Amino acid sequence: MTVRFFLLLACQLLLALTCATAQAAEGIEITRASIESSDDGYRLSAAYAFDLTPGLEQAIQHGVPLSFTTEIDLTRPRWWWTDDHAVTSRRTLKLNYDVLFRVYHVSAPGSIQQNFDTLDEALLAIRRPARWLIAHKGDLKPGETYNVTVRMFMDREYLLKPLQVDAFNNSDWRLASHKKTFTYRAE
Repeated sequence: MTVRFFLLLACQLLLALTCATAQAAEGIEITRASIESSDDGYRLSAAYAFDLTPGLEQAIQHGVPLSFTTEIDLTRPRWWWTDDHAVTSRRTLKLNYDVLFRVYHVSAPGSIQQNFDTLDEALLAIRRPARWLIAHKGDLKPGETYNVTVRMFMDREYLLKPLQVDAFNNSDWRLASHKKTFTYRAE
């Protein structure tokens, strides 16, 4: 009786662990996020860890462009009123596959398009994007501490309308991170 109970318990724990790792694998994890001061302003340096779901891989192979949006919000806490929203910025990276030439394209607004031979190389450019300017020098007060919130998600708003309906109902098309929060002292 006791051996049977422990076997049943071990099977349930193994099943729970398997479900937890499978659920974690379907999201985006923010592995690194920091703000760096430069001559022209403040830049976000970030890295993400994620894999495309089978449905998203199939969609990209059939030429459906996917968009990955990173949002950042800097607020300055105030004890006497609501928090002051100093900076809110958003950047979208688009991943596209050219079926005719068999080349993957990654592009961001205001920058040149990069071409890659494999999906893994293209995803690496999205997982480790270039530092981007989130605020100019005068937007943050030097010496002040800001609460920073960063998140990344696959933006379904850029999909074609028929695909948006399918993406709303299909869990394969939901890829997002939890919000990562940290503090930054402006220089």
